[in-house]
Amino acid sequence: MIRVHSYESLGTYDGPGIRLVIFLQGCNFRCLYCANPDTIKCEGGTPTDPEEIVRKAVSEKPFFGKKGGVTFSGGEPTMQARELIPLFRRLKECGINICVDTNGSIMNDSVKELFSLTDTVLLDIKEFNPDIHKKLTGHANSQTLNTAQWLEEQKIPIWLRYVLVPGYTDFEEDIMALGEHFRSYEMIKRIEILPYHTLGAHKYESLGMKYQLEGVKPNTQEQLDRAKELFSRYFPVVYVN
Repeated sequence: MIRVHSYESLGTYDGPGIRLVIFLQGCNFRCLYCANPDTIKCEGGTPTDPEEIVRKAVSEKPFFGKKGGVTFSGGEPTMQARELIPLFRRLKECGINICVDTNGSIMNDSVKELFSLTDTVLLDIKEFNPDIHKKLTGHANSQTLNTAQWLEEQKIPIWLRYVLVPGYTDFEEDIMALGEHFRSYEMIKRIEILPYHTLGAHKYESLGMKYQLEGVKPNTQEQLDRAKELFSRYFPVVYVN
């Protein structure tokens, strides 16, 4: 069974084309700006038969067109890698494109097999500076960088995603260091700058949690434009999502 938190049909922000986005339950990161804190705990969610997900994906396939498909997000999908592998195989049999949105912090044989069945990995780089990354997420970023290298070696397409949080991830030297690190990667097909927002802040109170970035304001257009200019020095395809 797959622990599913929720679904989003006709999604246009999580991978190419129009997509069915499946948010899974459980995450090993504790990002200060998490917009889905209700997906963090492994307990909860709806235990779902993989065939139910296949049926839902097939029913929505006419809307996918040539580029769309299914995106697994979360939460952190790789926490359920072993359970997802048979589902991914079934989706591939049905000719359905698969994306995985991941923090890249988990790597084992099951995750490797899961990624080998994935058409595009949406890899979240929270911050390049390891100390700031740990402050933001509670984890080091070394495995995420190693995952990126493994994906590059396996020739699996990557969309690199970067949340621009004022005062936390908008340091120009860190963005440029990230660019220098990844500039030679041939499998990074797109950079997505995700603007910081507080749309999930109200969830914290209902969960009895304190929102850690209270007072941090959303990005100005100037901040987003500057980040895009910096990333564009290293990568040909950069979008503000």
